[in-house]
Amino acid sequence: MSTTTDTSKDKLIEDLRTLINDAEELLELTADDAKGKAADVHGRLGARLTLAKERLKDAEDAIVNTGRKAARATDDYVHEKPWQAVGIAAGVAFLLGLLSSRR
Repeated sequence: MSTTTDTSKDKLIEDLRTLINDAEELLELTADDAKGKAADVHGRLGARLTLAKERLKDAEDAIVNTGRKAARATDDYVHEKPWQAVGIAAGVAFLLGLLSSRR
């Protein structure tokens, strides 16, 4: 389940990057044509893109930090209680085997 969540987060981040890149390209292409209200919209879009980039960077950093914390916690647990970790892994493998054999 965690892998699915990680894949979804990676896909979302990649989609947001693509959106930001496309919007920046649009801004560059229309920079010379901006007049009146269009110039105002152009300026607001530029400001929002900058904010979106900052938020995306913050979200990406948070995801990476959460992953690192989880990896450290798992590593610490396995080092502190190796036989329990082996037992848990065996139990999960057994359950996955049961579930996959039913299909």
